[in-house]
Formats: sequence, C-alpha cells, structure tokens
Amino acid sequence: MLVRMNDDAFWALIDELGGRTGDRDERLEWLRAELIRRPAAESVAFQVCLEEACERADTRAVWKAANRVEGGGCTEDAFHYFTLWLVGQGRKVYESVVADPDALADVPGIRALVGRHRDEWDDDEWPEWEELDYVAQDAFDELTGQEDDEGDEFLDAVEELADERGEREEDDVHRGSRPEGLAIPRLTALFPLGSSGS
Repeated sequence: MLVRMNDDAFWALIDELGGRTGDRDERLEWLRAELIRRPAAESVAFQVCLEEACERADTRAVWKAANRVEGGGCTEDAFHYFTLWLVGQGRKVYESVVADPDALADVPGIRALVGRHRDEWDDDEWPEWEELDYVAQDAFDELTGQEDDEGDEFLDAVEELADERGEREEDDVHRGSRPEGLAIPRLTALFPLGSSGS
C-alpha cells in the first residue's frame, strides 16, 4: 500500500498555504504545484482530509456564526464554502473556531470586514473559498491524465479512501448531532445588523 498523507501532513500544507503571500488564486496555484510534485494518491488523501475537516466544522454553532457574519443569507452551499475558507485559515484558527465559533471574532480576515457593507467586500475577502475544493482533483487529473473523465476516477478514489479511514460516520459529525453552545456574543456585537440565524 502506498504511504498516504496523514492529518499532520495535510495541516502542514494548509498552514503553508495560509501563510503565503498573494491572492487566493496564486496561493491555490502554489498548492496545486505542491500536490503535482507528489504521487497522485497524495491528492486523493488531501481531498479526504479536507472533506473530513469540513464535516467536523459542520455544526449548528459554526453555521450560526457564519450566518451572522454573512448577514443571514448563509445557504447550504455558502456554508460549505465557509467551512472550506475556515480550513484554509490554518489548523490553529480552524480548531479554535470549531471549539468556540465566537472565536471568529479574533480572526483577522473577519475583523477586516467589520463596519463595512457586504456589497463592499471584495471576492477575496468573503469568508468562502469554493475553489479550495477543486485543487486536489486538478492535480490528480494532471498526474493521471484523467482530465476527460469528469472526475470519476478521482471521486471514486476519494470515496474508497474515506471508507478505508472509517470517517463517514455522519451521526457523529453532522450538524445538530451533538450538544453545543450557540452563543456568539462577540460576533453579534461586531455584526449587529446581520441575522443571528436563530
């Protein structure tokens, strides 16, 4: 069996990604290049780790915090893109927000939005990062010459590895499946005009 990326290796890449200069596209191009330098199995493992991290952040409390920041319009898709953005902030920020969603009030990218109308936020400022979800597949497709299979081989490999890791237990991670505090007083103070989602 090939040696595959573990959680620490995944977070090392994410932390490097978060610390790089440049806009999001430039940072994603760096990540793609890093994955292309590795075996294709590493791209699959990266995606599995990314999906597991997003699932762990998929809680009512984190959704309420994202909804407050985004002004009450955080749809299911938008929330998924928010969890991708949260992962992209690095392990320390991610873990602090998953443990206490009100810790978003301390994240520089969130603080930079305070007091500004959402229409004034640049695309790179929105706390959503959909494109992070595609970089591993792009790298895999290039490495395997599968650009024309609509991602089927990659998605099958991701599903197989996720099943091997035994991390598909949605009862443990799905939103609302465990008790958690929903109070976000600091975010409520920072974004007083947004809907709390309650």
